[in-house]
Amino acid sequence: MAKQAIGLLETKGLCCLVSGIDAALKSANVQLTGPMKNVGSGLCNAVITGDVAAVKAAIDTAADTASQLGEVVSAHVIARPDDAIDVVVPSIKKTAAKK
Repeated sequence: MAKQAIGLLETKGLCCLVSGIDAALKSANVQLTGPMKNVGSGLCNAVITGDVAAVKAAIDTAADTASQLGEVVSAHVIARPDDAIDVVVPSIKKTAAKK
């Protein structure tokens, strides 16, 4: 199986983040990894994973949807991330093991 891609969406305000991630999850075969987080000063972020094309399409959709309701600070896709990034970004394996 090919290495999964990571998609990051950061917005100002939770409402536009939730709407953006909802649109992302409905638009492509991706999974929400871990909880949506409040970074501080109104900034919120969420992480999705899936194959590279699906994550790219989902993040594009999420950014478009979120920008209609508020401010998108960052929308980024990391294709085939290094294993060292697992320390910083939650993985599906970790979140599935907690359940």
